[in-house]
Amino acid sequence: MKPLLALFFLLMVSWQDRPVTVMVFGDSIAAGYGIDPEQAFPALLQGIAVDAGFEVQVINAGLSGETSAGGLRRIDWVLQRPVDIFILELGGNDGLRGIDPSNTKQNLVGIIQKVRGKNPGVEIILTGMEAPPNLGDDYTTRFR
Repeated sequence: MKPLLALFFLLMVSWQDRPVTVMVFGDSIAAGYGIDPEQAFPALLQGIAVDAGFEVQVINAGLSGETSAGGLRRIDWVLQRPVDIFILELGGNDGLRGIDPSNTKQNLVGIIQKVRGKNPGVEIILTGMEAPPNLGDDYTTRFR
C-alpha cells in the first residue's frame, strides 16, 4: 500500500487549494468484505489524508465479488458526481475466475474511457492485481 499512498499524497498536493473528492472503485478489497468499514482501505486513506491536513472526501465504491465486466456495467451509475482522483481496483475476481485477460483489459480500458469522458481532468490510479498461480504460468503471465 506504500506506493499507492505515495502517489495519493503526491496528487493531493496538487489540489491543496480546494477540497478533493476521491473515488475507490473496486471489489471486496475496496468494499472491506469481512472487516469493519473503518478498516477498509478507502476509510484508511480518508483518515491518513485528513490527519495529514488535507480536505478530502474518499468515496468507497467497492462491491464484493465485482469483476471488470460488472464494473463496466456499473460505472455510469457511480459517476453521477464529479471526482478528482479515481482509484480503479478491479481485476482480482477476473483472475480468480479464469476470465480471459484480454477481456479484463478491454473492460478496464472501457471503465477508464468512461471516467475520462465524464471527468476529463481526473487523475486515475490503476492498482495492480495478480492472478493465482494455480491457473498456470501462461495465464498468470498474460494476466500480469
